[in-house]
Order: sequence, then structure tokens, then C-alpha cells
Amino acid sequence: MEFINIAHAGVISDAPSLASAGMKILNFLLSVFGIVAIIMLVVSGVTYFFSAGNEEMNKKAKRATTYAIVGIILAMSGMIIVRMISQFYK
Repeated sequence: MEFINIAHAGVISDAPSLASAGMKILNFLLSVFGIVAIIMLVVSGVTYFFSAGNEEMNKKAKRATTYAIVGIILAMSGMIIVRMISQFYK
């Protein structure tokens, strides 16, 4: 007769800490934020390219580019800060 292996739960002390789980979630959200900012940078570049001299479209594209660059800087600095803070909890 063959026995079926049943999954066993680990000890609760083996579970990741709340700080570790929070850091993983925060890293994920900052990564998504950075990717969206990079996509926005590409979209604003395409908008600027196809504005064909329309001043209103140029202003919108330049403003979107500025916001995208600020978003990229914020996402990168946020990831650096999170990684520095996570070093204290290891």
C-alpha cells in the first residue's frame, strides 16, 4: 500500500516577519510606479513627436515629460530608501 505525502505547515517562527512582508510589498509597488513613469515618458515623447508644431500639444508633452522624470526619480529614490531601511531589519 502506497502512502500519499501530505503537505505539512511549517512552524510559525518560519513565517516572514511583518516588516519583511511590508518591504516586499513596498518594493513591488515602487517597481510598478517606476514602470508606469517610464511608459509615461515614452508616451509623452511620442506625443511631442506627433504634435506637428501645435503649441498646446507641445506644452502638454513637455509637462508630461517633466512629471514622468520626477516620477522616475521618486520611484528610484523610494527604492533606495526602502532597501536602506530593510538592511536594519535583517
